[in-house]
Amino acid sequence: MSLTRRSFVALSATLPWALKVQGQTSNIPIGLELYSVREALKQDLEGTVRAVAQMGYQCVEFYGPYFDWTEAQTKQVRKLIDDLGIRCYSTHNDEKNFHPENISKARDMNLTLGCKYMVMAYSEPNKGLDGWKAIADVLNTAAAVLEPAGLKPGYHNHQAEWKAIDGTRPMEVIAKNTKPSVMLQLDVGTCLNAGADPVAWIRSNPGRIHSLHLKDWSSDPAKGYQVLFGEGDAKWKEIFAAAESVGGVEYYLLEQEGSRFGEVETAKRCLQAYRTTHG
Repeated sequence: MSLTRRSFVALSATLPWALKVQGQTSNIPIGLELYSVREALKQDLEGTVRAVAQMGYQCVEFYGPYFDWTEAQTKQVRKLIDDLGIRCYSTHNDEKNFHPENISKARDMNLTLGCKYMVMAYSEPNKGLDGWKAIADVLNTAAAVLEPAGLKPGYHNHQAEWKAIDGTRPMEVIAKNTKPSVMLQLDVGTCLNAGADPVAWIRSNPGRIHSLHLKDWSSDPAKGYQVLFGEGDAKWKEIFAAAESVGGVEYYLLEQEGSRFGEVETAKRCLQAYRTTHG
């Protein structure tokens, strides 16, 4: 049966709906921030990464200790993730990795791993808003080093960034004073814990939320972060809608501080819950 151009276009328009019916609503990769399985990773890095891939995770994010790897170890890890068919889109870094004496090494390691972003994991300066502006300057300076090599810096929030200083939230200072190319990696759980609205934040910073840490949090003091994905206060449907319509999300990362299950089982259950919620 032949199709005219007009009928082909009409048929193509129905494809997104057809994919939605089959549950294939998004091609955004889902990954794991490996801090979630930190104890297992310390004991057996290769075996843990293999287990994570076998669960169905499509990418991983290595955190702080990766910076101590040798060049040979870094290449070995890259071969491992290539063999497993997964990606490492970003790393989670201490602020010191962005300092002049370290950034070239960090850049080269991230390039070896195949990353797109090098994310500053946490900073809490003691000099008020000026201290946060200084962090923004560090990120902008890093962009000048990283971007010619094809990498971009990012910033990952915790609770401190949402607590206003003289009427201004530090996270607003970071967003306003960094280049648009600096990713604002949203940690949903800490955002909620600090009383901020993740959906409002995403919508107020269009095109800059390229990655989210999908960490849930419960206002029940007996639970806090010790909940699986979907068991806390996060309104995931609204968060996904904002991230995918205006946020510019490129990949998601599940993250867990802990739960009533072991690390590996927690990672497995969170992925299952994500698939049920997101599709």
